[in-house]
Amino acid sequence: MSALRHDWTRDEVLAILELPFADLLQRAHAVHRAHNDANAVQVSTLLSIKTGGCPEDCAYCPQAARYSTGVQAEKLLPLETVLERARQARAAGATRFCMGAAWRSPKDRDVPKVAAMIRAVRELGMETCATLGMLSEEQAAALRAAGLDYYNHNLDSAPEFYADVIRTRDYQDRLDTLGHVRKAGLKTCCGGIVGMGESRDQRAGLLHTLATLPEHPQSVPINRLVQVEGTPLAGTAMLDSFEFVRTIATARIVMPASMVRLSAGRAEMSDELQALCFFAGANSIFYGEKLLTTGNPDVVADQQLFARLGIHAMQLDANDSDGACTVHASIHESACDDAEETVTA
Repeated sequence: MSALRHDWTRDEVLAILELPFADLLQRAHAVHRAHNDANAVQVSTLLSIKTGGCPEDCAYCPQAARYSTGVQAEKLLPLETVLERARQARAAGATRFCMGAAWRSPKDRDVPKVAAMIRAVRELGMETCATLGMLSEEQAAALRAAGLDYYNHNLDSAPEFYADVIRTRDYQDRLDTLGHVRKAGLKTCCGGIVGMGESRDQRAGLLHTLATLPEHPQSVPINRLVQVEGTPLAGTAMLDSFEFVRTIATARIVMPASMVRLSAGRAEMSDELQALCFFAGANSIFYGEKLLTTGNPDVVADQQLFARLGIHAMQLDANDSDGACTVHASIHESACDDAEETVTA
């Protein structure tokens, strides 16, 4: 088994990304198999607990208040609504429940409300993840005390490309939040978006930055840009599918033990493209009909794809270190049992 490295050079990462395609996949799959169950995929569900009205100017985001995308600003969801959606996600086979709010950063008065959601979801036996924008040290500590497992805060792009996409916060702001999250003892979920017009070298720059953080993110979401009318990036040329697979494979090689997640953009991916990504080392997906405000493959489609590929959903440990103790049925089993069903969660 290859050792985890935090001293990758950018040139090394770019050289991996540029390998002949078959050589890259062979290497990535070997690394993946050495560190992970190659036929297991971790399944998460993402819920927008506070949609729209964000003051940021992220050029890809339909929730930015300054863009006309048809997304209306809404208030924070009630606790019982969030809990019911978590129950539905658990029943559909998800083991992690992620809660996202369209804030630049939460106000201190918002933290106890989110903390109550975290505690309630944890009581269902699910892992919890939140993405709420920038956090202070105190806010990160409060969320950890409530039982939060993961905090998502993406770097989005390479440092030198970042200002082409976002101008209302600096790259260092994102790194600072990740530092606060790690200091609080939370696991990190941190990746980026590809297909925003960046070069291959800049994709290597994103992966290099992630792989040389003080600790590899436990989850690395790789998002393929979903173009939304009204955002500045609408009309951007779609990233070549093989280039996307290259990105997944390189992420697996440089961060061997991390969960590499197929995130936004999966609704536009063919089953064949997803299968290539799983072979290249992707071992996590978001599961359900929507990712915050954009589409996602439905539950039955994912169940059927998993069954065709012989993939099963990862299970939570019966007694993990944080107390989550519920073991859920695998997607593979659900797909076999429910092959005639057409109802989605």
